[in-house]
Amino acid sequence: MSEAFLYFIWQYQYFSKNSVKTTDGEAIRVLHPGFQNHDAGPDFSNARLVINDVEWVGTVEMHTRTSHWLAHRHQHDRAYDNVILHVVWEDDRAENGRRVDRANGTPLPTLELSPLTDFALLDRYRVLAESPDSIPCAGQFRSVSPLRITSMLDRAMLQRLERKAAGVQEMFRQTGGDWEETAYRVLAVNMGFKINADPMAQLSRAVPLKAILKHRDRLLQAEAMLFGTAGLLAIDEPDEYVMALQREYRFLSAKYILAEKQVMAHAWKWGRLRPANFPTLRLAQLARLLTHHASLFSLFVGTTDVERLLKSLQLSPSDYWQSHYRFDKQTEKSVPTLGQNSAENIVINTVVPLLAAYAHHSGQPAYIDRAIALLEQLPPEKNRLTDGWDTLGLGIRTAFDSQAAIELYNEFCSVKKCLSCQIGAALLK
Repeated sequence: MSEAFLYFIWQYQYFSKNSVKTTDGEAIRVLHPGFQNHDAGPDFSNARLVINDVEWVGTVEMHTRTSHWLAHRHQHDRAYDNVILHVVWEDDRAENGRRVDRANGTPLPTLELSPLTDFALLDRYRVLAESPDSIPCAGQFRSVSPLRITSMLDRAMLQRLERKAAGVQEMFRQTGGDWEETAYRVLAVNMGFKINADPMAQLSRAVPLKAILKHRDRLLQAEAMLFGTAGLLAIDEPDEYVMALQREYRFLSAKYILAEKQVMAHAWKWGRLRPANFPTLRLAQLARLLTHHASLFSLFVGTTDVERLLKSLQLSPSDYWQSHYRFDKQTEKSVPTLGQNSAENIVINTVVPLLAAYAHHSGQPAYIDRAIALLEQLPPEKNRLTDGWDTLGLGIRTAFDSQAAIELYNEFCSVKKCLSCQIGAALLK
């Protein structure tokens, strides 16, 4: 038995309403169970109950055993003085013989749910909780109504937008309220993908966008600042291009005090990466994007045509990087430019979160609508997670669907929060 299951039973009132009484025999009628509290304090707020014909409004605290109130020392916490009902799965007061009181000394009414709950509900919950599948409801998924699934996907997508927007807003605060610098940092982290997101974030903090834009007419200098501060120019036998980068970096690092903020070379990961995702090539592509567009933020937030936006991102890096994935290692075939898939990835993981964050900052929900519209116009992402959902017949048609499916898996399925998922709740009912 988990407290999460108790929250579920209480929130949806999935217990017998016949002769509901406290452990002291007082009649209870639930007018409203309250709203679950995800912060510190009692578990449900603004509950409305009638206990022995007296209406109460306050909070509800939940535990698997009555004695946990004492174990958690709530009897000494004034934040729990407004608890009007203690809901437990099992009343074990007979075992310890101690009365449960509030901090102000008043006795606390307790409701024991186990005698009122259909154990078939608990069995269905255990099927999900103990499922060996990565998606716990995989065996039952096709029995859930499409309307319920669509509703949950919409909720997951909005949750993902809010979560990503919060991350961008935090970055915005770190830049001192500079949207251009924020757009640059979000893009840099995105181009590092998960494996090199951390060193990319460190690099974008070390090399200010303003410094790069002062040299945007000379791509070599922008590359020198990025490659040098990334700690990637310490090469034993440099070719002509690398020597030029080293010369430029010596000058620019002194001008902008970059050397003391240098990223350690070992921070970059290369293993299990396709050459197209090597950090050297991604940095070269980033340098090209930064020097080609005078304002990334205006491009990302001001462009409504998705095709135009995608084309503006598909740029070729400097000549050297059209035949190299790494320094001093020329390829036989030409290196592909930043292509359609990469451009779509930037729209999904850079532009859309920026739009969502800017919507909050500006108080203009139209930017959220634009973010959603972009996702609905882009094809779905193809990866292990989306393939798993496809196998279950989810029907992923757009990037909106794939982003929602990824969020659903990461934030609900993988952590088995089935009770917080509309699909899991439907299966339990």
